[in-house]
Amino acid sequence: MMTTRSNMTDDRSEDHTYENESTRDTSPMVQITLKEYDKLKERSKYITDRDMIAVIDKIEELVRALRKHIVRLDIE
Repeated sequence: MMTTRSNMTDDRSEDHTYENESTRDTSPMVQITLKEYDKLKERSKYITDRDMIAVIDKIEELVRALRKHIVRLDIE
């Protein structure tokens, strides 16, 4: 089977994609303790953004106002 020039180019290009795998710059990475990681993971379960909290509060206020106008006919 003959190898065409485009296949050789594709193989070479693919090889180049893996070249930087081992020489990747890890300087933007930080190391933290497992305790710190667990604390951050736990904190990520909660909404802490002030703008988001304000939106949620507004939605809650609007829902309460809408509930005043609900009439349930199935209640005896």
